[in-house]
This record gives sequence, structure tokens and C-alpha cells, in this order.
Amino acid sequence: MPINFHDEKNKSTYSTRNAAPEWLDFISRQITVGNKTIADIGCGGGIYSRAWASLGAKQVIGIDFSEHILKTAIEKSNDYPQLTFQKGYAEETGLATSSIDIVFERALIHHLTDYQSNFKEVHRILADNGYFIIQDRTLENITLPGDERHLRGFFFECFPRLIDIEAKRRPTQMQVEDALEKSGFELISSQTFCEPRQVYHSFNALEKDIQERTGRSILYELDDDEIALLIKKLKLHLSDQTTILEQDYWNIWLAKKSIMGIN
Repeated sequence: MPINFHDEKNKSTYSTRNAAPEWLDFISRQITVGNKTIADIGCGGGIYSRAWASLGAKQVIGIDFSEHILKTAIEKSNDYPQLTFQKGYAEETGLATSSIDIVFERALIHHLTDYQSNFKEVHRILADNGYFIIQDRTLENITLPGDERHLRGFFFECFPRLIDIEAKRRPTQMQVEDALEKSGFELISSQTFCEPRQVYHSFNALEKDIQERTGRSILYELDDDEIALLIKKLKLHLSDQTTILEQDYWNIWLAKKSIMGIN
């Protein structure tokens, strides 16, 4: 069954790693962060909220609808005085109108049934000419074959039914861009980005991560026996490697709030 974000036992599933240097470099080349106010909507355990702070943002506000996950985010962010967290929703953040310079949403929109309600809320809270960055996977990203770095591809080779689940929730590029235009945004760019996710110094470390379903909501669709089968498949491909670098493919959209308003 899908992950329950409100279950206390899942409070740390999106908090156990740091954003990769490659992600920090990519974002820095897309947009100026210094002295900006950032809203990280669907922030989870605050991994990317902390990353925005480390890039020099003046203020970062992490928004999530799970109180348990927010508690973990707060606990892990004591060293970031410019970072705060509050409960809110994709369609109703609780943030003031025109108060934000950059809105960031990573791995959020595939959980939504209505992009435009979220995008209109983003349009409301952004200052004039503010920027909206969406990072999510399209079905094309998901169905890339598995290899020694793109481990996620093996999930779907092992359990093809997961592709049907993803096909129902993953956005297409056209869906996102159409919703952006209708919500009052000008699309600046749409790029594929291969993001290093985690480095494992042994197969046992990867096995533990898979068993705990850390940061991968799709693995909550598998029962414990299926997780064991997946680990067996991964071991066939990876057990001889002393270091495993896991990478994921994403699409990143950069859009600007249009002064023309919402269509």
C-alpha cells in the first residue's frame, strides 16, 4: 500500500541524507539564491530546505502536511537559523501573498490529483517575477533501464506492476507545462537532471536502505517478501562492487511568475 506520511514510524524516511553537490551546483547555475526568501513546499525531513540555506538564502520556509515528518526536519536543522518549518498543504500553504522569491517543490506533484490548485497557490505567494522550480519524475524517467547506478530501473524490471502504479501518478511534461501556463507562469526551461542520490560503501548498506524503504515511496507498494526478492536481484548485479553510487533521473522545470496573471 502507499506510504502513510502521517505514521510516526515513517517520520525519518525523508531525512537521512544530504543534497548532492551536483544538485547544489545545478541550482546555482539556474538561479540566484543569495538574499532570497525560499518556500520548500512538501519539504519532508528538510533535506533540500537545508540545501537552499547552504546556498545562501536569506530565509527558507519548509512546508509539509505531516506533523511527524516536520518534527524530524526541525530536529535536524538546528544549525540553520534562517530555516523554519510549518504545517501547510500544497493548495493552502498558510504563507502570505507575494511574500516568497522562489518556490521549490521536489517529488511533490506526483502525489497531487490537481496540479493547478497547487500552482495557483504558488502564484499567490510568489512576489512579482518570482520563480517556481519543480523537480519530479516523468514516466520516461521512471522507465529507464536499470544499471549499476540507476538502481530504480531494477525495481520495475523485478515488479512490472509498479509501472502501472507510476503511470497513474507521474506527470507528463505537457501536463506540467500546460498547468503552469494556465496558472500564470512563463516557462523558462525544462531539463533532465541525473542526481546522485546516495553512496553506499557496501552492499549491506544498500540492503538496509532498501529494507527500510528509505526515501522511496514506491517501495511501500511491496510487501516484505517482495522486498527480499528485490534485494536478491540487486545483489546479482551489484554485490561485487565495493562502492555503489545510486543516481536518479528527474525533470526540473523552471518557471517565472507572469505579471499578466492567471489565465
